[in-house]
Amino acid sequence: MISETTTAAAAGTWKLGDREVNRLGFGTMRLTGNGMRGSTDDAPTDRDLAVRVLRRAVELGVNHIDTAAFYFSPLRSANELINRALAPYPDDLVIVTKVGPGRDPSGEWLAPTTPEQLRGQVEENLRQLGRDHLDVVNLRRMDQDSIAEHFGALAELRDAGLIRHLGISSVKPEHLAEAQAIAPVVCVQNWYGLDHRLADTNGLLDSCGEQGIAFVPYFAISGDRREASASDTHDDELLAVARAHGATPAQVRLAWTLHRGPHVLAIPGTRDPDHLIENVAAGALRLSQDDLARLQSLHRSGV
Repeated sequence: MISETTTAAAAGTWKLGDREVNRLGFGTMRLTGNGMRGSTDDAPTDRDLAVRVLRRAVELGVNHIDTAAFYFSPLRSANELINRALAPYPDDLVIVTKVGPGRDPSGEWLAPTTPEQLRGQVEENLRQLGRDHLDVVNLRRMDQDSIAEHFGALAELRDAGLIRHLGISSVKPEHLAEAQAIAPVVCVQNWYGLDHRLADTNGLLDSCGEQGIAFVPYFAISGDRREASASDTHDDELLAVARAHGATPAQVRLAWTLHRGPHVLAIPGTRDPDHLIENVAAGALRLSQDDLARLQSLHRSGV
């Protein structure tokens, strides 16, 4: 089912606030060469290749791009790549960034950000992206019990016109309730996938759907491997479903994610132009109830 003509529109659409996006988006973390951890044995990403991948994503109908100022390696910055590749930005493009964690120029993680420091992070994203406002800013929780002060600080920046819409990331259900009491939340971005379903166990995914909030999984393909490359070994049931559809296991994982609800989006990232085409084409893959039942059997309790 891989097709170079399939566009992101095949996955359907959802609204992030007043901005409509295709449910199949693109995450930029892998474009920097070493994700968020700041260390890898991988060769640096070729800058021109990264730019071509971003431009090709937009050509394929991707209009939801996920990024962060702390997505950088010694030679590459995700925001800088986005700016170089896509500015002046298409009118329908929604760039979603996140704030909270911070890294020094060497890549080392800094102490937890205070609410007062969030404005500086927002302004850094504005500068790097070359924009006068940010479409959506997610507050990435830094393991604190309450996000009220930090989210309240972002709500003030929204009121000041620096941010259009707000989201939250790496949160529990109680944090969503806490944020919603302060300002509207348009998206929740959490770790979720076929082999990591905490958002099912704690009800967060369904709660987002009931409130009309987008649920945006990260690591939907790599799963428990997180920032590492996706595994090349797969469960027999997953392989059987993939063979039945003439699809790759990664495409089935993405399709399963999108089948979790019309409010569920996907932001797979890649540095490989061919993988980009495969990921976008996954938005056209329709799984049967039998397929879904077979994949459901892969669920491990407690994750």
